[in-house]
Amino acid sequence: MKILVFGSLGMLGRDLMAEFNPDCDALGVDRAETDIARLDACLDRIRDFRPEVIVNAAALTHVDYCETHEAEAVRINGEGAGNLAKAADSSGALLVHYSTDYVFDGLKPGPYLEGDAPNPLSVYGKSKLLGEERVRKHCPNHLILRISWLFGPNGANFIEKIMDAAKQGKDLRVVEDQKGSPTYTRDVAAHTRRMIRANCRETYHLTNQGTCTRYELAVEALKSAGMEDVSVAPVSSGEFNLPAPRPCNSVLENDRLKRDGLPLMRPWQNAVKEYVRGLLEFSGGGREG
Repeated sequence: MKILVFGSLGMLGRDLMAEFNPDCDALGVDRAETDIARLDACLDRIRDFRPEVIVNAAALTHVDYCETHEAEAVRINGEGAGNLAKAADSSGALLVHYSTDYVFDGLKPGPYLEGDAPNPLSVYGKSKLLGEERVRKHCPNHLILRISWLFGPNGANFIEKIMDAAKQGKDLRVVEDQKGSPTYTRDVAAHTRRMIRANCRETYHLTNQGTCTRYELAVEALKSAGMEDVSVAPVSSGEFNLPAPRPCNSVLENDRLKRDGLPLMRPWQNAVKEYVRGLLEFSGGGREG
């Protein structure tokens, strides 16, 4: 199977390439090679490689940066996704596109299902919703995967920041009024491959099982590192003056996976343990000073 991965140097993209190779003929493309905001560049790249599957892991994901750079966020997350959709449709390829829990406003009392109406709060969420809409409009042969609270070994993420601060001996203050479903890039990559082979189409939620607050995620990460003595204070989101609003409820229910009888990803705690142990092995563990 020939697979073309856009955003192959990103946190998720690197794990996708590792998952697809060597069994598939996978080609990774980064932004320097092909700007997805240019339709002609997308068309040229796809004509040259002739993929059966196109995976869009390219996105502008820094939520606060997007809030103050709306045009850039829309260009990459919205128009770029639309360009890949047009190019995929013209070639007959399946388009796999990653979206986000931030397309929802967080006001629902329970977990969000795939069919719930989006209502993003932030520029980032709005730009990602635009990307979803463009994909559906321009490429009927698509698979949209909404993921949330992503962490992995190939890029900056919440858990890595917590671990870095703890190693420096800092007291931590972490919000307890944001709840979500932590999601491991390596699990997403493995499940993406499984879902492609199972001929999944349209929109799915794809997260590790279980839910927690940001505070609970930080505590679990420190526990996995054997650093339970690090002080972690639960605080409200209002204590941080951030440009972009965050949904208080980011929990995504993997309802379509369940209805289709497909395997679910492992509990988030197990994924965090594996990731943290890898971080410690890479860094040599321990605290500074």
